[in-house]
Amino acid sequence: MYFKILIILYIYRKNLIEVPKIDFDFDFNFDFNIKNNLEDKLKSLTDNLPTLPSLPTLPTLPAVNLPEVSLYSNEARKYLYEYLLRTLQNLIVVFNTISWFTLSLNSVTSVSLTTQINSTISNIYCFINQIMEIINFSNKKTWAELKQNVSEIRKKISSLSYVIPTNIQFRELADGRLRIYFLCESKSDTLLYVDINNASATTTTTENESPLLQWMPVFCKDASNLTSVNASRELQLLLERKRLPAMGINSYEFHKRSGKIIFQACNSLYMCLDTGFNTTPLFPTELRTCQYHDQNWAPIDPKICPQNSDLIAYTCANDIYVTHSISGHDQRLTFSHGGKRNDPVSAGVPSYVMQEEFNRYEGFWWQPMSNDGIYRICFEEVDESDVSIYTFPSAHAGEREEYRFPRAGCPNARSTLKMVEFRLSESLRITDVCIKEMQTPLNFIFPYLEYIVRIGWTPCANYVWAQLLSRQQQLLELILIPIEQFCCEPYNSNPSSPESCLDKHIWKPTDKSKSIRPIQVIYTERSNHWINIHDILTFLDVNEKKVQFIWSSEETGFRHLYNITSSIEIINPSINQQQNGICTHSAFYDDTPIEDNLKARVIKKTALTSGEWEVMGKNIWFDQSRNLIYFMATAHNVLEKHLYVINMTQPNKMKLLTTPGSTHSIEFNEDCTFIVKTHSNTNQLPSTEVLRVQHIIRDEFIEDVELINMGYLSIGNFDNSEYTPIICDTIISSGETLYSLVFKPHNFKPGMIYPCVLSVYGGPEVQTVSNSFKGMRQLRMHMLASQGYCVISIDSRGSKNRGLQFENYIRRRLGTVELADQVEVLRCLAKQLGFIDLNRVAIHGWSYGGYLSLMALVQYPELFKVAIAGAPVTSWNFYDTGYTERYMDLPQNNYEGYEASSVLSYVHKFPDEANRLLLIHGLIDENVHFYHTSQLISHLIKANKPYTLQIYPGERHSLRSIESSKHYETYLLQYLQDNL
Repeated sequence: MYFKILIILYIYRKNLIEVPKIDFDFDFNFDFNIKNNLEDKLKSLTDNLPTLPSLPTLPTLPAVNLPEVSLYSNEARKYLYEYLLRTLQNLIVVFNTISWFTLSLNSVTSVSLTTQINSTISNIYCFINQIMEIINFSNKKTWAELKQNVSEIRKKISSLSYVIPTNIQFRELADGRLRIYFLCESKSDTLLYVDINNASATTTTTENESPLLQWMPVFCKDASNLTSVNASRELQLLLERKRLPAMGINSYEFHKRSGKIIFQACNSLYMCLDTGFNTTPLFPTELRTCQYHDQNWAPIDPKICPQNSDLIAYTCANDIYVTHSISGHDQRLTFSHGGKRNDPVSAGVPSYVMQEEFNRYEGFWWQPMSNDGIYRICFEEVDESDVSIYTFPSAHAGEREEYRFPRAGCPNARSTLKMVEFRLSESLRITDVCIKEMQTPLNFIFPYLEYIVRIGWTPCANYVWAQLLSRQQQLLELILIPIEQFCCEPYNSNPSSPESCLDKHIWKPTDKSKSIRPIQVIYTERSNHWINIHDILTFLDVNEKKVQFIWSSEETGFRHLYNITSSIEIINPSINQQQNGICTHSAFYDDTPIEDNLKARVIKKTALTSGEWEVMGKNIWFDQSRNLIYFMATAHNVLEKHLYVINMTQPNKMKLLTTPGSTHSIEFNEDCTFIVKTHSNTNQLPSTEVLRVQHIIRDEFIEDVELINMGYLSIGNFDNSEYTPIICDTIISSGETLYSLVFKPHNFKPGMIYPCVLSVYGGPEVQTVSNSFKGMRQLRMHMLASQGYCVISIDSRGSKNRGLQFENYIRRRLGTVELADQVEVLRCLAKQLGFIDLNRVAIHGWSYGGYLSLMALVQYPELFKVAIAGAPVTSWNFYDTGYTERYMDLPQNNYEGYEASSVLSYVHKFPDEANRLLLIHGLIDENVHFYHTSQLISHLIKANKPYTLQIYPGERHSLRSIESSKHYETYLLQYLQDNL
């Protein structure tokens, strides 16, 4: 009977009109015989249909056999009615191929019959849909059930993710063994190591045939209680900036020659000495350090002196200290900070923007070697006097937290490079401490200077190098600062401005007779877009006349490697002047612009790589004895990172050393003879192996480099396809190819459609789609998929590793291009895959993803039924300078762009229906301040718009505590269950 109705539906499907849902005059009872009752209801709905012309005999269709029972589980009923609904759609496609099917009716009969068919078929749809709604409602899980699901999926994913070695260090022992140190989250209470016999290379290459190396703990089990203390605020903030876990040992400092190891255990520093011949694990001892217990200060960022492993420098209370591990003498080296929390001046600690937006977490650097008995530390002094202070409520009763934060268009912190020197007495005490400043401040020589983004020493230890960046981040210069430039002992150690250097300070050189070499610019880079900061800088040779180094640049539109030689020969002796015993720079006095005296003189520049692909900006490794450069790049696949090698004498002739089909991460030892390689893909858990680099000398061709397996640190086996996402590529209307990850529901059944959650980040500097296993970083995607949602992640234009032009689409217009791309790809995937229900789509993201979730709800309310925004930016005027101005320019230069990119400009477009907007935020978030959310709420209230708010009082930008994370995940599942 009801199949005839479906045939009629096909005939008149073009004329069908939408009718309101009909409320039936009988109640549904789930304890009825579905087969008989369904027949009765369908018969009652079709009794009044007019007689139709006789039809030809139709092909036999598969019968739906319903079991002869009166009771069914909710899951069985749900499946039955989903099958019936799907049948209505599938039969239309079937009959579309039946060309012999015709029906001749006069116009009057046609109109009357069409109206009745419209009503009848709509009633059938409503009948089944209402049953589906009742079933779905009765199937909703309780909070306790969802909480259990969260715990179970967390346990599953963590068991797959926590066996990956990280923070790898190499050390060659006296007996020829290679010792490899590493950390692992599954054993976060200790440092681990494996020993490799250099002569034990295997010829096997498969994971099943290669040996699994035995992990050994460096520390004894009794040391595990070292991580139980609550971390200080300074350490919490540092871990937040580095995105490191708060529990366990997450980093360590290692001195290769001596075997000394220093690590942070919450509010203390610990030390142990690994001789390489210990037969039992070591017990760490606490270093004697200066601590401000009254204000909960703690020592952080320890660094071992390269030339004397007994000296350990660290920062505490925003100043630099050094301690001698044998004598126990601890000495404060700088006195920049006043001791109070919000004192604006600090030494050895980078500003917030430098850490968060430029990924520089160090503020002081040991001189690598010296031959005059003097120990030197170059450090950055930061003055935040002009930076605004913002107050945050604290999770502790009666307390509050204050932070300095430069919003877009507002003053930044000012940085100054200084040098602290000291000697070591015969009694192993730190003496003769002396702080020296540069004879001319950098911001006077380089008026554009806003950020000192990278700092270090040349290998010869005669120069400090620095990368200087302009405020709009379109000009970067690499400079060399001779050590003798730090020659002045000021009466006032904190000059407030370049002008005061001449007017208020008498700077006396330590040795008036010594010639002072000038600061030299060795490379200049400009961009019409912005300059992405990287960590690729390797000095090959530095002498009195020239400097040779490996550098990376995006000047062609893609990051590539260059071999650059620049002149540093002093061609104008008049630069070094002395007037009345005061050292000055000639730029103070002559009429020549400063820029003319400080231009990069590039002698030779050779492109080592080229093409429409990216060299990764993190590390390169240089084998000086063979002129080989090893680097990571995406030359074979934008979704995979591979290891390549190139000979400097043969540019652009590179060799792939890793196997396509996976993403790889690499660590080399110092002489590039051993590698630790981790590889994974979406279908394979990470495996970590130790490889020996073998060279067969034949005219130094790079083809002679081979990797020999020495064993595995971990082997990943993937036996559960439910955790494997699909990688899709979509060509959008602009012609660009965009990539996406699709996580099918774990209970996926072909032929059914599923609600969809678009898990979005969408911002710059991030690539979310790659052929790799991301483990806990995709925890919530797997969690949603386990509950029956199809989860999709898309890399839109503006994302990382696709070249400058691809990134530049978002310049001066955040929240527009990337969101349009997300929507276009989502719709294409729904059409392509066939199992995405576009009537039930939610969007969820954190930080930039939270921002796009809000913009999605106001720009595409017809597509997104629910938006869940975590820690969202709501106006770029409230976010920090370094990030915002890079992509949006300064507010005064792009007023229209800031207005168009602000969520607050579209509050009137938020839907009036309740339960469509959920806001989540940590109350003490010092990155995206809670002020963003509070401003949005104020605007929503004024516009009388509904919203739901979930606050986490003791959390920052990331949810650090396991309790908050589990609560958020449970709440997320419940909210989607109730409202999608």
